[in-house]
Amino acid sequence: MKVTLVGYGAMASAIAEGLKDKYELEVIGRDKEKLKNFSEKYGAKYYTFEEANIDNKIVILAVKPYVLDEVAQKLEGKAKLLISILAGKPLKELQKIPAFSYIRAMPNVAAKYAASTTAITGDIDSKELATEILGAIGKVVWVNSDDEIDMATAIIGSGPAFLGIIAEAISDGGVYCGLKRDVAIELTKGLFESFSKLNEDFSQIKNSVMSPKGTTAEGVRALEEEGVRGKIMKGIIKTYEKSKKI
Repeated sequence: MKVTLVGYGAMASAIAEGLKDKYELEVIGRDKEKLKNFSEKYGAKYYTFEEANIDNKIVILAVKPYVLDEVAQKLEGKAKLLISILAGKPLKELQKIPAFSYIRAMPNVAAKYAASTTAITGDIDSKELATEILGAIGKVVWVNSDDEIDMATAIIGSGPAFLGIIAEAISDGGVYCGLKRDVAIELTKGLFESFSKLNEDFSQIKNSVMSPKGTTAEGVRALEEEGVRGKIMKGIIKTYEKSKKI
């Protein structure tokens, strides 16, 4: 099966890394030199906008949201399926690019390790095909509306940045306590890997570790005093609100 990527940026590259061994890839873009580099790295045929035609193709739109109108004017043909990963661009706006079917998706950068969690919505008839394609880069979760995709963007798309800050803070805390930096980083990465394997509810995980008058209880008390929980929630809410304004 052939998949055509429009765009060659960080997310397009992450998706291509996940797809390259399972699908025949094409890439469309403006800069021929960047297209060549992308082609060499991922084995994709490349086309400039002037050369490209998306007629009856499966297309993944992976450009910056603000260039949607410009790209729509340049693409020739009518796609079989258009999968957009553009934050804040609802299904109605995607119809500027002709296609028989539309899916809106929000993966994250872990796609390059086939470890993304990707939220999707759109034409129900294309759910199975979109799930198959995006399943090559990780787990796929169907949601029921544009608004839910915007909510998911705050967790899935932006979440790695938030977790990066949290991971850095945990690592820095270890260094402050006396650990060598490389050890603190290795332990923090191990912590995130371990946590991802736990299936219990988040509160159950916390309660299972937090014993009376124990070390974890002291740390949780300090975090609550600093309002960490509320600040993280605010970050998610503000990200969602921003996605509605793009």
